[in-house]
Amino acid sequence: MSGRTSGPNGGMTLAEKILARASGLERVVPGQIVEGQVDLAMMHEQGAQTVGPFHQMGAPRVWDPDRVVIAIDHWVPASTEGAAVLHRILRKFAQEQHLPHFYDVGRHGICHQVLAEDGWVVPGDLAVGTDSHTNMLGAMGAVAAGIGPTEMAAVLALGRLWLKVPSTIRVDVHGKLGPGVTAKDLVLRVLGEIKTTGATYKSVEYTGPTIEALPMTDRFTICNMTTEMGAKCGLIAADATTMEYVRPIAKHAMHPVRADPDASYERTLSIDVEGMPPMVACPYSPDNVRPLPDVVKEGVGVDQVFLGSCTNARIEDLREGARIMKGQQVAPGVRFIVSPASTKIYEQALHEGLIEVFTRSGAVFTNSSCSACFGGNMGILAPDEVCASSSNRNFPGRMGAKEARIYLMSPAATAATAIRGRIADPREYL
Repeated sequence: MSGRTSGPNGGMTLAEKILARASGLERVVPGQIVEGQVDLAMMHEQGAQTVGPFHQMGAPRVWDPDRVVIAIDHWVPASTEGAAVLHRILRKFAQEQHLPHFYDVGRHGICHQVLAEDGWVVPGDLAVGTDSHTNMLGAMGAVAAGIGPTEMAAVLALGRLWLKVPSTIRVDVHGKLGPGVTAKDLVLRVLGEIKTTGATYKSVEYTGPTIEALPMTDRFTICNMTTEMGAKCGLIAADATTMEYVRPIAKHAMHPVRADPDASYERTLSIDVEGMPPMVACPYSPDNVRPLPDVVKEGVGVDQVFLGSCTNARIEDLREGARIMKGQQVAPGVRFIVSPASTKIYEQALHEGLIEVFTRSGAVFTNSSCSACFGGNMGILAPDEVCASSSNRNFPGRMGAKEARIYLMSPAATAATAIRGRIADPREYL
C-alpha cells in the first residue's frame, strides 16, 4: 500500500472526470461541491418515500420521464400489506407522471440488474438510485450512487443533484485467479483490507491486468460490494469489454472516460491474486474475511444456503452453481434457496435446464427478486441458525433474527456447502 500519489499536472481520477462532465466544469477536486446533471434516476420500493416530498416541493412533473426507471424488486409479489401499499404508491405515481419505464411484477428484476442488462446506465453517466448498491453500475465506467428519498425527490423535479467530489482509493490488481477462485473472493479480500469504513464517502477505482481480464458479470460483483466499504461509488473504466456489452443495449449517448495517467489518489492498494484461495466473510461483518480453507477445517454446519442477490445472481453465477449441483443432492436438514436477479435470467435458466438441476437436487428455485438477502420477504432465518450466502452483507439481523450467523462466499462455494451441509471448498467439486 502506498500513500497519496499525484502528478505534476494535477490529472483527474475516473470519478472526478465523470463529475466534471456532469457539472459542466473542466476540472473538479476532492471536497468540491458540484451540481451534477443526472443521466439516470432509479427507484424501487424505497422510492415510495420519495413521492410525498416530490409533491411537497410543488414539482408539477418529473424533469425527464425517459430518464427515470422504477423497479419492483424487494417484495415480489407483495408479501405483506405494507409492501402492497408501497407498490400501489409507485404504480399511481408512474401513471400520474407518465413514466414508461416501470418494471412491475411479471417483468421485474433486482433494480441494479435491470439497469445493467437493459442499458439504462452507460459509460460516463452520473446515475443515482434509492438503494445503496447502486454502486454496482460503476462497472459500466459510470459514477453510480445511492441517495435518500428526499434527495431523489429533488432529482425527479430538477434532474440535478449537489454532490461532494470524493477522494479516490485506487485498487490495483495483478495475477491470475486460480480454479474455483472468483471475483467474489477478490472483492472479499479487498474488503478485508479496506474494512467497512475505510472508504467512507470515497470513490474506489479498480485497475490492473486482473480487472481488465474480467468479464462484465465479475465487474458488477466487485463494484457492487464497494458499498460495503462505505464508498460513495466504485468504478472500473470502460474498455473494449464494456463497450461490447453495452453498445447493443445503450439507451442514451455514452461518454466513456479514463483516469489521467497523473491522476491524484488518496492511496493505492496493490493486490496480487496469484495463489489466492477462495475467501469467506464470517459473522458479523463483511470485512471479517478469512481464507475459506481455514473455515472449512472448523466444520461449520449450516441450516440454509442462499445463491442470489444483486451481487451474485446473474446467469453465470447460476451456471456455476448448477455445474456443482448436477447429480448431487442438498444435504439433509439444509434449505437451499436459489433466486435469479431478473426475469430475463430466470427465462435463460429455464431454457438452459438450470432450474431442473437445482430443483432435482432439492433446492428451491424462486422468482427473480432480492429474496432472502435483506431478511424481509422469504428465507428468513430463525435465532441461532447459520446461512451460507452469495449476498453482500452479514451484519446482525440482516437475514432475519439478529442471533443468526451469515457467511458470505462465492456462488460456487454456496453450492458446495449445500451438498456438504457445512461450509465447503468448491474446488473439491471442480
